[in-house]
Amino acid sequence: MSKKVAEMLVETLQNAGVKTCYGIVGDTMNQIAQSIDKSDINWVHMRHEEAGAFAAAAEASLMGRLTACAGTCGPGSLHFINGLYEANRNRAPVILIATQIFRSDLGFQSIQEVDLVEVYKGCSVFCDMITTPEQARRKIVAACQAALTRRGVAVLVVPADIADAPVHDEPPYSVHARVPVIRPSEDDLDEIATILNSSTNIAIYAGSGCEGAHDAIVSMAARLKAPMAHTSRGKDFVSHDNPYNVGMTGMIGGAAGYKAVLHCDVLLLLGADFAWRQFYPDKAKIIQIDIDPTHIGRRHPVTIGVVGTIKATLEALLPRLEQHRDETFMREFINRYQEDKKAADAETPSKNEKISGTYLTKIINKLAAEDALFAADDGTAAVWMMRHIETDGKRRTFASMLHGTMAGGMPTALGLQKAQPGRQVIALCGDGGLTMLMGDLLTTVQEKLPIKLVVYDNSKLGFVDIEQKAAGLVPVFTHLENPNFGAVATAMGLWGRTVTKADDLDGAIREWLAQPGPALLDVKVNPMQLVNPPTPFVSPEAVVGMAVYSARAILKGKGHDVWEMVTENI
Repeated sequence: MSKKVAEMLVETLQNAGVKTCYGIVGDTMNQIAQSIDKSDINWVHMRHEEAGAFAAAAEASLMGRLTACAGTCGPGSLHFINGLYEANRNRAPVILIATQIFRSDLGFQSIQEVDLVEVYKGCSVFCDMITTPEQARRKIVAACQAALTRRGVAVLVVPADIADAPVHDEPPYSVHARVPVIRPSEDDLDEIATILNSSTNIAIYAGSGCEGAHDAIVSMAARLKAPMAHTSRGKDFVSHDNPYNVGMTGMIGGAAGYKAVLHCDVLLLLGADFAWRQFYPDKAKIIQIDIDPTHIGRRHPVTIGVVGTIKATLEALLPRLEQHRDETFMREFINRYQEDKKAADAETPSKNEKISGTYLTKIINKLAAEDALFAADDGTAAVWMMRHIETDGKRRTFASMLHGTMAGGMPTALGLQKAQPGRQVIALCGDGGLTMLMGDLLTTVQEKLPIKLVVYDNSKLGFVDIEQKAAGLVPVFTHLENPNFGAVATAMGLWGRTVTKADDLDGAIREWLAQPGPALLDVKVNPMQLVNPPTPFVSPEAVVGMAVYSARAILKGKGHDVWEMVTENI
């Protein structure tokens, strides 16, 4: 008896390494759902498809394996789009099985008809529809192979009548996704070595492309006597056990990393595609190494750009480099970084017992497991995570640093916990972000996923509030009328508690982390705390904007807010 396309699809996904599929079933998905149920692939029933895409992206990113999500025709498959933009921008190998109405109904504006191929072209490395049973296996294999080798999202549109159609004899196409060693040519390596050997005041700027290259980067910094700054996404891979680390740069970074990059004579840019040009040096020579040729020189002009994986390239480059001796430039920024870190670690609650977001994050950092996985919502929660959660080579941090979307924290934690059931997973949630996809708190209960969620409850869209103030505006439309999230969590079947005083925080966090199942801690944090950029990088526009905001706020009777903001951020 011939297999149906649905059976062959699931079999191919399983052979390509898929362990989990996130989604919601219905009409055009039913044949595929039946096949998944009979397979070793674990189906995770979500309450919203967008959350499923975030979860799939998290599993794919953490494990480096192909992960699936699947949905029904029309609205069901449309809902994945935001999470798939996130996955594609983070080079996560995810495959979406987007089911479609019958082929005979396409082109007539039928109910739930959507041109899903057109919709998903902008956030995928492969996007196509199976139009005949005879081409099904080839297209499924091509989709899996593209996701794994090009590191991104593959979208396969499957009409319902195709899924139910029999598959006749065909060649045994299969997925081959071995990754080659890629590094620059000998001449390119010699040219880079010539620049580095004849230069002083060299800095390294490391991004997420440095995953797996930690030891080579430390050896490079030691050879060049170079301080190493890193991006937020590179932090997990390079900051630990690295005596040359001077922290992050960028708007959420610190002064040491910012100054090291801006004041160097030569910048070695490794696996970083940081978007903001004002954080690159204007007069230094820039040597860029990246696995993606399209990244070379697209953020700032570079002196030389080469394509290669960071580990293989540095290992080939190191024997060509002379040992540098002068540590003056390096020591300046390492010392500054250590001083700033010591000052930041010394924070205590304010006298009026209000809980700052930074203090809350530092307590979680102190009490969390040494190999915990952290996921944060975009905004202030992500800033506090990147600044105050120490990774030490065992922890991992996840946030929407490239796509910049709200609501990713909790569903990302779902995917992380599903992928690593034995590890502690912590979601740092904004009150705005959590409430966007709050229905999937029920998924933590239904799937018995013991994630730990903390809500930075400041009753507003905090980052938007800061943006409006920096522009000289009195904030509008940022206020949130929130429930008691601890009570809501309890009603949904999680452990829940709300904390309002700093004195209760330590004990509450210990109790929260000790829960055997999913648990939510609602913490009322200071709504007036600002996110301050690196000390040297305070634009005149922002200073003027805050002054104008203060004047307008006072004229509108909000002088108390201005005073509270000033006293809480000095």
